Amino acid sequence: MGIQERRERERQELRVKILDAARELFAKRGYEAVTMREIARRIEYSATALYGHFADKETLFQELCRRDFTEFAQSLLRQVGNSTDPVEQLCHAGFMYLSFAEHYPEHYRLMFLAEHPEISPTEEERNDPAQNAYVFLRALVVTLVDSGALRPELKDVDLVAQTIWAGVHGAAALDLTVRQTEHWLDMKPRSERFRATLELLVRGLMRNPDEQLKKMARILGSGAEAETRLATDATPRKHSVKSPSTPKPRSTRESAGRKKPRK
Repeated sequence: MGIQERRERERQELRVKILDAARELFAKRGYEAVTMREIARRIEYSATALYGHFADKETLFQELCRRDFTEFAQSLLRQVGNSTDPVEQLCHAGFMYLSFAEHYPEHYRLMFLAEHPEISPTEEERNDPAQNAYVFLRALVVTLVDSGALRPELKDVDLVAQTIWAGVHGAAALDLTVRQTEHWLDMKPRSERFRATLELLVRGLMRNPDEQLKKMARILGSGAEAETRLATDATPRKHSVKSPSTPKPRSTRESAGRKKPRK
């Protein structure tokens, strides 16, 4: 690897490090409370080094959200890729959604629970299921309607898609916002609650729920198997060091931004 290639790789690795630190801080403290200087301190760089990558906090936040939502959408597509049955795809996607929230809580809090500026999808993202999970879910509901799998009165595609989303989001959000050790609450095991959520959706939406529940049971397996799947289904890929092109600062400026560790 030549000098230029190594510098570019180091630069992109630093960019990912900035995004990871920002996600953690935004999820814990909220967008408004976090500053660029605080993000820089977290990774032991100067704020100047951060501004070499991002013009301001809003620009940083926009890229972070777009990366995370794209990874989330692609995880859904990978999860359903081995099935052609729309009901099976729905079960796979629902379980992956819940698994994602459990194993990547900072991602989930930032994407769906934290207060922050609205990040509207671009024209490219608006209709691309590989970048927009709602596009994927809506297309799946269209297939369910066209195949006759849903109850005959369920014709409003967006209403059905948003009801499914509300169901799995509610189960995920409850798991992240309610302490599991609350003395006043007999909190059931996570795998049981997540499985029950999917079963209720199938019973409420499907024309032949008993038949579709058998498919779901084959996918999820026993309680122990379901718990194992929760640990493996949600696997968003690590941020690639490849990123959208941005103006490059001189390498001397970036290297000068690195703070020496405190002794």
